[in-house]
Amino acid sequence: MPRTEKLERVAELKGRIEGSAALLLAEYRGLTVSDITELRRTLREADASLTVVKNTLMQRAAAEAGLELTELLSGPSAVAFVDGDAVSAAKKIKAATKQFPTLVLKGGYMEGQVLSADDANRLADLESREVMLSKIAGLLKGEIARAAATLVSAQSRFLSLLEAHKATLPGEPEAEAPEAEAPEAEAPEAETPEAETPEAEAPEAEAPEAETPEAEQAADPTNDDGKE
Repeated sequence: MPRTEKLERVAELKGRIEGSAALLLAEYRGLTVSDITELRRTLREADASLTVVKNTLMQRAAAEAGLELTELLSGPSAVAFVDGDAVSAAKKIKAATKQFPTLVLKGGYMEGQVLSADDANRLADLESREVMLSKIAGLLKGEIARAAATLVSAQSRFLSLLEAHKATLPGEPEAEAPEAEAPEAEAPEAETPEAETPEAEAPEAEAPEAETPEAEQAADPTNDDGKE
């Protein structure tokens, strides 16, 4: 491989190392191209990708990334770059060893620690993240239920003690109901006779007396008959 291609390959491997959550290294001696393709498909289900590497290039890339993987890079090596749950990926590789007996899980790297072959196999025996989260959720649910039951029980005991304490207190005298006052009888109002106002009698108009002709004559000084 030309030097330029080697440098590019090392830079690519370094970038994948730094961008992965974990690494799992396996020896694939005796596997065919079809077997490796099948293993890659299986690991993709665990959010991991399998790459066949040259040990010298992987060692250099790991060193540039600050890892020491020399002891794990012997024989034909394939690296699973894990982006998801390392436990699930380790389970996939360990399960594949039953199908491909020549496949060997050699170790790995996770959370700043280099894993030996035994460590990697123990990792595969752990419960997956989904199972652990499910169990934790179940435990939390049980704890919440127990806490609620304890709270209800404490409240019930408190109410019982309160009722027992109230029973020991002297009874309060019953308040006497106020006597109903008889309504005062109202005296009947005296009926005052209406004053009869005397009707004013209109004075009878006196008809003027008719003057006799004799009187008229006496009164009229022009009357010659009246002269003496």
